[in-house]
Amino acid sequence: MSGTINVSRHDKETVISVKGRFNFEMHSQFRAAYQNDSGEDNQGRRFVIDLAGTEYIDSSALGMLLLLREEAGANESDIEIINTRPEIRKILETANFQRLFKIA
Repeated sequence: MSGTINVSRHDKETVISVKGRFNFEMHSQFRAAYQNDSGEDNQGRRFVIDLAGTEYIDSSALGMLLLLREEAGANESDIEIINTRPEIRKILETANFQRLFKIA
């Protein structure tokens, strides 16, 4: 079974909270969560990915995070991943995501 995504928007910030299993089944939900907030019209927008309720993350979730980064402006993007459990943080660090995202 997959998880759920909740989105909250404030001024120039979008917070995406992922609960449960962050896997390929969440692709459409995750993309919809940021799709209207990325692109040229939203330059300077900050994205916060809250993984406090995330129990599991797989390689497709890593790919989704990379797609978000690309659509948000790649090197100019402002994306922070917060509230990671130790086992999820280890996966992110193994994939060198700390070089692409702020991880707190």
